[in-house]
Amino acid sequence: MHTQHTATQPSPAWEGKVFDGSWRAGRGGVLDVTAPATGEVLATVGVAGAQDVADCVATAVGAQRDWARLTYEGRAGVLTRAAELLAADPDRVVRWLVPESGSGQGKARFEVGLLISELREAAALTSQPWGELLRSTKQRLSVSRRVPLGVVGVISPFNFPAILALRSLAPALAAGNAVVLKPDPRTSISGGLVLAELLAEAGLPAGLLHVLPGGAEVGEALVAHPQVPCLSFTGSTPAGRAIAAAAAPLLKKVHLELGGNNALLVLPDADLEAAASAGAWGSFLHQGQICMTTGRHLVHRSQAARYAALLAEKADAIAVGDPTDPSHQLGPLIDERQRDRVHSLVTRSLEQGATLAAGGTYQGLFYRPTVLTDVPLDAPAFAEEVFGPVAPVVAYDTLDEAIDLVNACEYGLSVSILTADAFAAWELADRIDSGAVHINDQTVDDEAVAPFGGSKASGVGGRFGGRAGLDTFSEVQWVTAQSAIARYPF
Repeated sequence: MHTQHTATQPSPAWEGKVFDGSWRAGRGGVLDVTAPATGEVLATVGVAGAQDVADCVATAVGAQRDWARLTYEGRAGVLTRAAELLAADPDRVVRWLVPESGSGQGKARFEVGLLISELREAAALTSQPWGELLRSTKQRLSVSRRVPLGVVGVISPFNFPAILALRSLAPALAAGNAVVLKPDPRTSISGGLVLAELLAEAGLPAGLLHVLPGGAEVGEALVAHPQVPCLSFTGSTPAGRAIAAAAAPLLKKVHLELGGNNALLVLPDADLEAAASAGAWGSFLHQGQICMTTGRHLVHRSQAARYAALLAEKADAIAVGDPTDPSHQLGPLIDERQRDRVHSLVTRSLEQGATLAAGGTYQGLFYRPTVLTDVPLDAPAFAEEVFGPVAPVVAYDTLDEAIDLVNACEYGLSVSILTADAFAAWELADRIDSGAVHINDQTVDDEAVAPFGGSKASGVGGRFGGRAGLDTFSEVQWVTAQSAIARYPF
């Protein structure tokens, strides 16, 4: 797949531009977006500066008031139309998502399916009950209702760039807000500009959505702006802590979806072949660059060697290469810095006593799916979030020990339990500190109808998905009304 436009293909409307309801130059100049697989320049995008943030927020404040007054059918119609447009032409996102983020073809189309679901569920949010009719000790009408926050600032990452932006901006728009989005500069096209193009075509009024590619300056300006009362950030835990610290004095509503070092717990009665298949998907999908990636494989000692051997066989069989070739199941890591970090975690773990069962090598940014066995609990590949295609396997002896290993982690995002006794696993879920527990599935799972988010260092604030999106991107207001002015003894 060759996506760079040529003389016979007109430049996209967003070429060299940022979006503020129309396409215009950013104050930060321009940036070449390159394919990590080949180094090819895919396109040029505009780069915003701090003043662009100020200008866009001012526009968004005005546009939001009219949007909030629109009937719920009006907001739903825009989001439904966007879903229809994307379902009719998924390639409008796929053709950028594959080369720009290094997504395999299957992963890219799966991500676009999530976008369509997210848009449809966001449209459904608009017709949810407005609030609750409350009891009162006085003779009056007493209601709690959901009202928009105003302008929502969204900062999104590179790994699933389209859905991790849209899952904030779609429900925020549905709730009656305006949005200023700063996508990761490495994936500004699939993570922002094509979404703006889609929503504009679907009829979103100008001024409600702003897409400002840029670096730290743009993010800092968005966090600090006094007329952005809500921030939704998806990214690393260290970056999330910095945003929380900066936003705290401003008393902003902050939603942080952060890292994970997710455990897959294989019980002694599990089907090992099926477990290894699930474990391989959980660790290697999109080169392990997912917050929900399976980062720790915990297997009963009686089965650990066999499980690791099966996992290594699957790792060795995976085709890695330029994802524009559909025969390649995995693509590149996003850049050299991430590749070097992954390789350092692997080599340091080997130095501490782990055994290499598969992988551990790379060419360019293509890192082979890697399986480690005999992994010490303090080895970096087990103790830290790797964000690469690395599967450390650790043996346990008792169920209590296994649960302690699952919970002995600063993160709490997603946990998998594989077993022949699903009801027993359901009871185990009570003992697990995690935002999600999946029984007889791997750790990478998300649906637009389900509340998604983590605990501990994996996140804080609201949840994404279903009605939770309305709670996350609105505020509760209590309203009372009575037929006559109340009289008091003063």
